Parts: sequence; structure tokens; C-alpha cells
Amino acid sequence: MGTVSDSAGELVTDTLDFDGGRQVTVYVPPERPEAIVFTGDGQTRSRWGADLATADLPPTMFVGVHSPAGETQRLHEYSPAFDPERFAAHERFFVDDVRGRVTSRFGVALPPTRTAVLGVSAGAELALAVGLRHPDVYGAVLCASPGAGYRPPDVLPHPLPRAYFVAGTLEPFFRDNAARWATALRAAGADVIMTERIGSHGDPFWRQEFPTMLRWAFGPRSGPAGDPAP
Repeated sequence: MGTVSDSAGELVTDTLDFDGGRQVTVYVPPERPEAIVFTGDGQTRSRWGADLATADLPPTMFVGVHSPAGETQRLHEYSPAFDPERFAAHERFFVDDVRGRVTSRFGVALPPTRTAVLGVSAGAELALAVGLRHPDVYGAVLCASPGAGYRPPDVLPHPLPRAYFVAGTLEPFFRDNAARWATALRAAGADVIMTERIGSHGDPFWRQEFPTMLRWAFGPRSGPAGDPAP
């Protein structure tokens, strides 16, 4: 286990028993978490948690499950379209084992209304796949620039989580993928936001949108008595 602390919170990394040992990095806010976000690609995305310290957001825990080193294995874990058996094994790990460790290690277990799953690019396919399969766990799916390996099925499950999509004007392939999902989920009765901004495919664009996504999912920070902050 490794821990990195600062005044904005701390990053805690554990190694869990999956695929020979898979790391999970958790951003722990300075105050008791009132919301929690799970994401893939945790070796890079986990550090986004520190962005929340100065945002008008409730204290939010950010759980980043690291991806494998190989891109092919990553795609097979993140999208059910390529290797359903590999995807299912990773899904069980992501949804059950990682949440169980967060509960036992940090004592945090929040209802779906305060739980979201986030992903960017191929990671957005993972967020969509587990979000649609587990609306009893994730009340909101936050997707930036989703890939096209996983597309809306002909029949969508019910109930559906809320969904927020963002894509850049300079990444038309991914913008079209996001719009396809937004259209399909709206037609199935889901609460959907689709946002298009000037930007290209990469972390700076996605990270800028991150606090806005969370504010949509969880609302603004509340004052000490539970009233909205002025």
C-alpha cells in the first residue's frame, strides 16, 4: 500500500488480487465523502481527485482502477464487444471487489444517487457497460469522448442510470459516438446531457470538464447545516 498526502486530501494505492495483482488508487478527500466516483485508467485519472478541492462540490472520493499495460488487454477488459469472458471477469472485479475494498478499507458505501462511474475514450465504454448493467450501483454515468467498440444495443435495459456525455469539436469520430449513445438513451427514457465543446482527444480537455460533470451528478457543495453554500 502507498499513500501520498497533501492539504487537498490523499492518494492511497492498494494492490488487489486480480490478474496477478492489479492496483487501485483512491483519492480520499479531507472531509467525510458525500459522493463517490469509480473509474478505469486509475494510474492517471486518480490524480484528478485533487481538482475537486477548490471546486464547488461535495466531498467526493475518487476510485481509480488501474488498467493493464497492453492496449489490447485494456480494450478487452473495457468493452464487452471484443472478449466477453475477459470483460465479465474485469466487470466482477471492478463492480464487486473494488467496491468491497473501498467499504472495508475506508468505511464508505453510498447509495446510487451518490455514486457515479466515469470514463474517457475506451474507459467511457467501460463506464457505459457497467453503468447500464448495474443501475442499482451507479446512479450516473459520466462519459467523455467514448470509443466505438461498444455501441448501443437494439434493446436497452431498464431502469437506466442518468448519463452525461461530452465530446470535442476537434474529434468528430468520438463526438459522433457520444451523440449516438445520447440519442439512444434519450429515446429509451433516460435523463441525458450531451455537451459539445471546442477541444481535441486528450486529458486536458477531459479534465477541464470533470468538475462540471460531477456538479451535474451530485449538485453543489452544501453548507455546514445542509443549506446550499452562498
